[in-house]
Amino acid sequence: MARSTTGRSRFKIQRSLGIELPGLGKAGALERRPYGPGQHGNKRKKISDFAVRMKEKQKLRYHYGIREGQLVNYVKKAKKDKSRAWMETLLITLERRLANVVFRLNWAPSMPAANQMVSHGLVLVNGKKINVAGYTIAKGDTVSLTERGFASLNYTQAQATPRLPSIPACYTIEGKTAKVLDMPLPSDIPFEYEGQLVTEYYWKVK
Repeated sequence: MARSTTGRSRFKIQRSLGIELPGLGKAGALERRPYGPGQHGNKRKKISDFAVRMKEKQKLRYHYGIREGQLVNYVKKAKKDKSRAWMETLLITLERRLANVVFRLNWAPSMPAANQMVSHGLVLVNGKKINVAGYTIAKGDTVSLTERGFASLNYTQAQATPRLPSIPACYTIEGKTAKVLDMPLPSDIPFEYEGQLVTEYYWKVK
């Protein structure tokens, strides 16, 4: 699991990237200070092409709550899939992570909270407990929570104030069970990103 971040550092991360990332939880990181953190955060800085590309891939890292090594492994696997552009495969794979599915179903208020619910054994896939946040869901899978999961503070908080206004069309919820109708799409990513910059950042990865 990626290193946890405090509420304060999550705001700093989003300010430094210049974008709100839903996976980091509570909205409003850019409302009061729409510039980078620190004493000189509101001054214009010349940013190198490398830094621009790195910031773009950092959006994926922080939103999905994964380490750099994990992201690189996802990139390597995506490049081996020749059925589509590897960037598309990467984004679809990230969206298929179980922790992300829990978050996108509005069952957790943030990605760290979704990771916690999975690791604590509160999430069921096809009726079986799965405690691996990076478990990959497939078309036709059903996802639900245990009784403890539905009674958890994370779930009740997410239901009271959903971080995202709707769930992707690839999921449907009936009662307390969600079903994966189809694979998620790159367009389901809930924030703006430049895929070409990520492609350029990882061009050396094989």
